[in-house]
Amino acid sequence: MRPTLSFLLLGLLASSAAAQSEDQLRAFFEGKSVRIRIEMPGSSEGVDVFPGTTQPVDFPKLATRLKRFGTAIYRGQEVLITKIKLKNDHIEFQLGGGGYGTFGDDTSPNVSVPSAPKSGRERSLEEDVAKTTDPAQKRRLKEELDRLRNERAREDARNRAQAAQATAIREANIRQRRLEGGSRFNIQYDRNVPPEALTPESVMQALAEYVDFSPMPGGIADGPRGGGELRKGLTVEEVDAILGRPESISQRMEGTLSVSTSSYRTRDRRVTAEFVEGVLIRFTITSP
Repeated sequence: MRPTLSFLLLGLLASSAAAQSEDQLRAFFEGKSVRIRIEMPGSSEGVDVFPGTTQPVDFPKLATRLKRFGTAIYRGQEVLITKIKLKNDHIEFQLGGGGYGTFGDDTSPNVSVPSAPKSGRERSLEEDVAKTTDPAQKRRLKEELDRLRNERAREDARNRAQAAQATAIREANIRQRRLEGGSRFNIQYDRNVPPEALTPESVMQALAEYVDFSPMPGGIADGPRGGGELRKGLTVEEVDAILGRPESISQRMEGTLSVSTSSYRTRDRRVTAEFVEGVLIRFTITSP
């Protein structure tokens, strides 16, 4: 009994310490903005980082995720730290929502419809054709049966076309949600996360090559006109009010969505802003 009780107490103490460490990390990081130094995929799979190894990031794997899910966060982009979560063998460093594909996110674009069923009349005609011996009667029955089969085939074709259109719309919606859903770093360890890794300094050191933790400049002071802080969800007019008239604007279509990219220059930085249907979904800030 005593060994069992001792192990139980040790487990409770370890769990309590981990919870306290997670709370400390959350209090330190969550709600702060950082600048990202690499492209990050639009998926909750994010970027795996193995601190202390010769190659902390598997860049071929990262390239595969970028190709599969698209880029949600670009190099040089400012983004909000939205959640820090401690797991058994890694620390989740979630940015801009943590990435699309978590529980509750619809990741399947496929829309399928069942084949049109045979009507009672069609089934009856199939039986009558098989039993009828009179050639003229059989021919009339078969003509009616062929007409019903053709009608059912046309209905199936219409349903497939509607399903394909619905699938394309869902694909575009999912692709857009991935672009807006942020991403994450997964700071990975061989087994359990070691206690020395559960400090803000250790987390920043693990991500130093990929995240700029220096203070971000304020959105109002940097804009030539002021009037608000640059953030996702603003309209084109609101962004123009903050940054002034764009130097250039380009347009493209993403499925059925209209996407525009505007380039702004302020006193000490260049801002590239991307809008979908007139709403800001991402922006990148670089030195001029």
